[in-house]
Amino acid sequence: MKRILLSTAVLALAASASYAGSADPAPAEPMMIEPVAVAPTPTGGDWTGPYGGLSFGNLSADADGGLDDSEGIYGIFGGYDYDFGQFVVGGELDYQTGEDIDLGGIEVDDILRAKLRGGYDLGRTLVYATAGAAQLNTNIGDDTGLVGGLGVEYKVTDQFTVGGEYLAHRFDDFDDTGIDVNADTVSIRGSFRF
Repeated sequence: MKRILLSTAVLALAASASYAGSADPAPAEPMMIEPVAVAPTPTGGDWTGPYGGLSFGNLSADADGGLDDSEGIYGIFGGYDYDFGQFVVGGELDYQTGEDIDLGGIEVDDILRAKLRGGYDLGRTLVYATAGAAQLNTNIGDDTGLVGGLGVEYKVTDQFTVGGEYLAHRFDDFDDTGIDVNADTVSIRGSFRF
């Protein structure tokens, strides 16, 4: 009986030793892959709300008969934008004044504008087109004409932006004088958004 027990123990030991050193790989446990949450791609910054600021730039004006002049200007502006995702629309009032521009007896004092603007939201940058009405005030009177242009605005912080704007103005038959006046402005702008 001792022989049988000893033989069985040797066989069991040999079998377990041969299985442990087997060339067959141990069965792999199944891997669980968990889904990874992907953050949504931002469509842009939030441009909705009121804003106001200051501008500084240059106004160049010309009138019939080869009259032209150019001077520095500064002003204030304020408006409201609504962000629809990638598109932004809004309205703005702005006023600029500076050194008098002399167009052969017509001295330009200041300009007041009411504009609509629409643009594309690029995140921290807004690129826009604008159009509206402008009132040009001079020493001989004032007249209302058309204004249109392009601009860009960049969010330095969520509350402060800097930008630039080009506007073209057209005043046909200015104040019934028979003189057409054209003016272009290029301005640097800084604004606070509320």
